[in-house]
Amino acid sequence: MKVNIKKMKHNAVIPSYQSKGASGFDLHSTEDLCVMPGDVVLVPTGLAFGLETGYELQVRPRSGIALKTFLRVANAPGTVDSDYTGEVKVIMHNTGNSPSFIRVGDRIAQGVICPVLQVTFNEVEELGTTERGNKGFGSSGV
Repeated sequence: MKVNIKKMKHNAVIPSYQSKGASGFDLHSTEDLCVMPGDVVLVPTGLAFGLETGYELQVRPRSGIALKTFLRVANAPGTVDSDYTGEVKVIMHNTGNSPSFIRVGDRIAQGVICPVLQVTFNEVEELGTTERGNKGFGSSGV
């Protein structure tokens, strides 16, 4: 599958997969930012994606950033719909107690192209019964 991509900024990095088995590709920052403790910022990638109808771009955290810093993708996974053609920006939250720095070119998140299924909702009076029923929020044990 080919995905059209447009550089919205001259320093944007066209993504590539880092291994044959990779499902995600890195998204890079196009700006230097200082994210203060508790702050939430939009980190520009400088890229716009032309996705086919029936697909989305999911923006997910990178495991290395999650392990080594207090920066988090605030709405993980973020969803970029196929009919959005603007610049993709990543919502980052500094959950730590000291400033975090993002530099131009830093790999801030990863993108994964996923199929999307739209359904028709059918309102009913009752749902079928299952063994689990309405038990949730820890009901299946530790």
